[in-house]
Amino acid sequence: MARAVAQVSEPPGVLAVALSGGADSAMMAVHAAMYARRKALPLHFLHIHHGLQHAAEQWRARTHDLAHLLGVPCHSLRVQVGPTAGDGIEAAARDARYRGLAQLAGMVGARHVLLAHHRNDQAETVLLRLLRGAGPTGLAAMAPVAERDGLVYLRPWLDVERAAILEQAGVFYEQSGWQAVQDPTNNDDKYTRAAVRERLAPELDARWPGWRGNLARHARLSGEVAQVLDEVAAQDFQGLELQAGGRSFSLECWRRLSPARQALALRYWLSLAGLRMPTEARLNDIMRQLRGLHAQGHDRQMRVKHGDVFICCVRGRVLLDRARPPA
Repeated sequence: MARAVAQVSEPPGVLAVALSGGADSAMMAVHAAMYARRKALPLHFLHIHHGLQHAAEQWRARTHDLAHLLGVPCHSLRVQVGPTAGDGIEAAARDARYRGLAQLAGMVGARHVLLAHHRNDQAETVLLRLLRGAGPTGLAAMAPVAERDGLVYLRPWLDVERAAILEQAGVFYEQSGWQAVQDPTNNDDKYTRAAVRERLAPELDARWPGWRGNLARHARLSGEVAQVLDEVAAQDFQGLELQAGGRSFSLECWRRLSPARQALALRYWLSLAGLRMPTEARLNDIMRQLRGLHAQGHDRQMRVKHGDVFICCVRGRVLLDRARPPA
């Protein structure tokens, strides 16, 4: 815990834990409570109620019971998980959870939130991204420290096996009588991650017992590669004659980069705007249109939809437009 907090650039004034009520987040809450007492640091538990399970109200009550047992304030928020554009219910629930955590953290004045992802989660994430065709940066999977929606998320347990966490949860139950909740979707293989856990993991365990550690190490190495590429992209991006605080750049300057660095600069630009990364095919299409614009002159305009925005080129400047297209 202390090592994770030491990685952040600014020490937390208020610390929070994302607490679902499962064994992983519950044990993170217990460790955070001990750490916060030693450091005299204000601590809050944040619980997101998705409403996707019949037992969700019981889970909410269980998290508040744990908070009362540990003497830590707990805050709950009911979120709506709406339909998605092909990303599936898992992605929709995850996005709703992060939005809810940002709202609760803002209410209590916390900027640093602890997440209980462990080595098993990391290995599953790497495997899923590999199967989906993620590149080197995508295989970095979950970072120990990451920023999202103005919050700093800390994952201290990415090198901890879940078996050790479950052992702690069992000891805690014997000593306190508080028992973690069980989410049935974690073992329902109609969900993608659960399918990896229930179908692939047992086969990998039998043939390659150390596969989780190997994939976790692969994630760390990919993270180092991603950091270097991000530094290159940032340096290239600064040379694109930026305007409007980096919201627009010169098409002509971008064209001088090599194709690989053109792609890096575009991804970096989109990440600064908080936008989801395009697929490889989509990114190649955007780059093809930008190159075509340059070849035909700056008088031809471009407007390509990407999520909720439009990537535009006007008079030789590439920019984002969040307005709707003209009727």
